[in-house]
Amino acid sequence: MAHIQPLEWAAIYAGLNILILLGLAFGTVRARRQHKITLGDGGNPQMQRAMRAHANASEYIPAGIAGITLLALTYPATPLWLLHAVGASLTVGRLAHGIGLSTGELNLGRMLGTILTWTAFVLLGGGLIFAGVAAQY
Repeated sequence: MAHIQPLEWAAIYAGLNILILLGLAFGTVRARRQHKITLGDGGNPQMQRAMRAHANASEYIPAGIAGITLLALTYPATPLWLLHAVGASLTVGRLAHGIGLSTGELNLGRMLGTILTWTAFVLLGGGLIFAGVAAQY
């Protein structure tokens, strides 16, 4: 079996996060059908949660995928462990947050998801800056 390269790992993390985004979109459609709401949230709390879970993921996942891809492209200036730390943190964070936001107000899923997503972004921002500076030397 061939060794999985950094860009292939980035593709795996991107694919997983896109599937999370799609799952949250299905949740929004399911809530629309269940409550017969064709536009907006109809003032329905379940519809509001489903829409925010999808919208929140839509706000974070694209930037995360772009960053992970750039990290992979800068390999070996950035270590493979950093790509995995960012990819796993973003993926688990977005999954936990999406489930948490879809099911209730403030809960462990939302809090853990936020912490993991922000951790991924801190690592991503720092790693990309390091890679950009390191490329100059």
